[in-house]
Amino acid sequence: MKTSLRTDMTIAQVCEGFEYDDSEGKGLYGLGGRLLIQPEYQRNYIYESARMEAAVVESVLKKYPIGLLYFNRADEDRFEVLDGQQRITSLGRFLKHKFSVHDAQGMPQYFDSLSDEQRRLILDTRLTICICEGEESEIKDWFRTINIAGIALNAQEIANSVYSGSFVTAAKAIFSNSSNTNLQKWSTYVRGAANRQDFLRTALEWPVGSTDRDKLDQHMSLHRRDDNADELRAHFDAVIDWIELTFIAACKEMCGLDRGRLYSTYHARQYDPAELARKIDRLYADEAVTNPRGIFEYVLGDCSEPKLLNIRVFDEKTKRVAYARQTDAAKRDGVSNCPMCAAAHLKNSARIWKLGEMDADHVTAWSRGGETSLENCQLPCKPHNRSKGNA
Repeated sequence: MKTSLRTDMTIAQVCEGFEYDDSEGKGLYGLGGRLLIQPEYQRNYIYESARMEAAVVESVLKKYPIGLLYFNRADEDRFEVLDGQQRITSLGRFLKHKFSVHDAQGMPQYFDSLSDEQRRLILDTRLTICICEGEESEIKDWFRTINIAGIALNAQEIANSVYSGSFVTAAKAIFSNSSNTNLQKWSTYVRGAANRQDFLRTALEWPVGSTDRDKLDQHMSLHRRDDNADELRAHFDAVIDWIELTFIAACKEMCGLDRGRLYSTYHARQYDPAELARKIDRLYADEAVTNPRGIFEYVLGDCSEPKLLNIRVFDEKTKRVAYARQTDAAKRDGVSNCPMCAAAHLKNSARIWKLGEMDADHVTAWSRGGETSLENCQLPCKPHNRSKGNA
């Protein structure tokens, strides 16, 4: 990749003809239309939400350097921003009166309300720009290494840059568009922010059935030249629709669950939503359930995997009381304090086990309605307890 350094461009020149798309949160053009500020491989504009855009302008007013910018030469007289789109967009937005900065007295000041000297300082400040020329693979490889003002590119932002094309463009228009009216509904089930590509990442994970970066990158590579993202949107909608039809009420623990895997595993089964709701309510009220996020898969799987709920075990006090009660009765009757050994009539039928050699267990299994209480606690020896099933 060939590079050259330019220090003759001012903020006024770079922001000439600046346009900003509020609906997509992206800077569009500068240099009188000759500079593409946010190519498709770039991340969305995030300085506004990160409250960093004013800092860029304040740095210029204090005559602090705002760092090296990188432009990729698209042709003889046209460029695209390789690194610096957040800073350039911040400057352009300020010149377009999109936000204010605070003066020394803490008063908000828009560009037009600054003094003539301050306005001229901003417009005449020269930027340091590295012009890059090379093959697409070289440009993309360079872009992958970029960090902007301490906010590192996340995995999906990098993937968007590497596999930029018609598919990424179409997918971002759906899942990275802050004006999409579905975002609020989707936020019930998906964690993150559209402008950091979290919804797009999730939409890709669901049909792939994995969060593995390599598998997701393979999927994006395979579909890179698709002229739309209709299939991706259809699968995402199918998962969301299934969730809403299956679960009557959304709970906070549902957000961020691997809904794609649950859909793939269970969507072909028939469920009674009202019955699922009753089971979920009962489990939420059960103090023995220490992993409420596991409740949803537990009920979808016919309540056959208690390990999903991380059932609270008997505390040490309960174990000691149950052990003393059980051991006293065993000694009085001349049998083992392990109920299973006592019933087996074998060599351990009269053995008195130490507390550390026994496990606390439910008399009536938790999955069958048994409570995690002293009244429902028994201590079999470890060999017997670990050889039995969910009886």
